Amino acid sequence: MDLPVLPPVKPMLARAVAEIPPGLVYEPKWDGFRALVFRDGDDVEITSRTTKSMTRYFPELVAALRAALPARCVLDGEIIVAGEDGLDFEALQQRVHPAASRVARLAAQTPVSFVAFDLLAVGDRALLDEPFARRRAQLAELLRSGDGVGARVHLTPATDDLELARRWFDQFEGAGLDGIIAKPPTGGYEPDRRAMFKIKHERTADCVVAGYRPHKTGADAVGSLLLGLYPDPDPDSEDANVGIAGIAGHAAGDPAGSTAGGAAVDGEGLAAVGVTSAFAMARRRELVSELAALVIPLEEHPWAPAGAGGTRTPWDAGESRWAAGRDLSFVPLRPVLVAEVRYDHMEGPRFRHTTQFVRFRPDRDPHSCTFAQLERPVRVDLTDVLG
Repeated sequence: MDLPVLPPVKPMLARAVAEIPPGLVYEPKWDGFRALVFRDGDDVEITSRTTKSMTRYFPELVAALRAALPARCVLDGEIIVAGEDGLDFEALQQRVHPAASRVARLAAQTPVSFVAFDLLAVGDRALLDEPFARRRAQLAELLRSGDGVGARVHLTPATDDLELARRWFDQFEGAGLDGIIAKPPTGGYEPDRRAMFKIKHERTADCVVAGYRPHKTGADAVGSLLLGLYPDPDPDSEDANVGIAGIAGHAAGDPAGSTAGGAAVDGEGLAAVGVTSAFAMARRRELVSELAALVIPLEEHPWAPAGAGGTRTPWDAGESRWAAGRDLSFVPLRPVLVAEVRYDHMEGPRFRHTTQFVRFRPDRDPHSCTFAQLERPVRVDLTDVLG
């Protein structure tokens, strides 16, 4: 390749803020693989956020980029899979596979698209020092003149209207989008620097702490707490709003607490939904002691390999190639402890990202921790976002 901007280049990043700041340019935050696209004639290279090549995994996208882009250019954007219910990150993850035969098959079954949102170079000109407003205008013109752009290559929506951005923040979540990105219109492109802002949805949920994985340094510290939720209650059941009898409140300073009479607690239907893991090392060691009274044999746990039935458990991660070789074992706990966590959004039946621990909730009955508490955004067709 002979371009004014050559790989490896790390993309410009965003730092999280709580509110959408005024006076900037706003775009939807896509939930896919961040990617830089380098085209020089027939040569197309797609690199990841960490500068690794992803070209071989997306042959259908390479063809679409050749059709849509000018002969020499560098773009920043996101690779996505558009599923029936919006963005499908899980299907996108499956596209990264070492077997060429599977790559070809998945290219036909779950084809990807590219959403462009910045232009780093065109022709012989590097645009890194140009203001974003000018780069955006040139990107829009570039994609308007391309052939077959609508099929697999898209221009992300953008606005400088703060109220419209706020509506996008609420509305576009129904298509699986992740929030809003805000960019200074006069800013240049700064690789690997947090020169933009991201505003993501933040919610809380009360979850059952059903186990923990030891820390990588040893069994004397907690690595992550495993979280579970129960199915939505049957509205016709007399017990719909009543928890299992016999669960006593936990002492305020002792998350392990106790259950009345030491009775076993039924965990039938408890589904694994994710983990929370951000603790200081001293707290990780304290948790091992505090949770010791809740440790039970695995065969008595609702997530025992032989007894979970169709309920999602931590063992299901072993089906993913991303978890190959990872130790999925955990310390099983009697499912009586409740933790409040912060999360951004769900991906199917689980939290999309690692949650943030808020506090233990000794006042909550674990069987009241159901999927019904989670917000369900109104579904939006992805084509309404892309236009």
